[in-house]
Amino acid sequence: MPLHARTAPSHALRTVEAALSSSPLHGPTPPTPSEPASERTAGSGVRVAAALPLHLLPNIGDRAPSAPRAGWRFLLSDGTGPLLTADTVPTADGWAFSHFSDGPYAASALRCLDSARTLTATYEPRLLCVPELYMVTLWLHCPGPARDQDGLGPADLLAPLAPAPPGIAAERPVRVDGLLPLLTHRLHPAPPALLRTA
Repeated sequence: MPLHARTAPSHALRTVEAALSSSPLHGPTPPTPSEPASERTAGSGVRVAAALPLHLLPNIGDRAPSAPRAGWRFLLSDGTGPLLTADTVPTADGWAFSHFSDGPYAASALRCLDSARTLTATYEPRLLCVPELYMVTLWLHCPGPARDQDGLGPADLLAPLAPAPPGIAAERPVRVDGLLPLLTHRLHPAPPALLRTA
């Protein structure tokens, strides 16, 4: 089923385009906002493959966890595969480009998005960063008029991006109420039992 993805703010996209056009690694031709994301190109064949809102989960152990939006992350590809990500952050007058990042998260996020399209329910895709565990997940949010837009619902799905923390399966969607206890345990493991001597 198609995912109901939000459209990235045009100003945020333009800041990424400007950063790409000024980068010596990518030529001077930026993508145009009127083109679909899958067809945008920027210099040397770099294109925006996907754009997802980026949320932060500051406190894993909260009973009703909230994950406020911190910006937008653009997944960039050179036509042969995922290349890097570009982050933008909100400012008082709009959006600002923050930084490029390379590494495995871009490829993992695109694989998770492809897998999510085969699910029967409708979800809104987001990225959820868990700073305490240096972890990023694809957050598949169940939208609804009564839902807290920054709250994680028990029926939402989280697919940890690779590499995931030890003991957490990467790229497998898990319900929030199933994954958060595992993350809490990783962050606050039970103390070892005291050895008893005769």
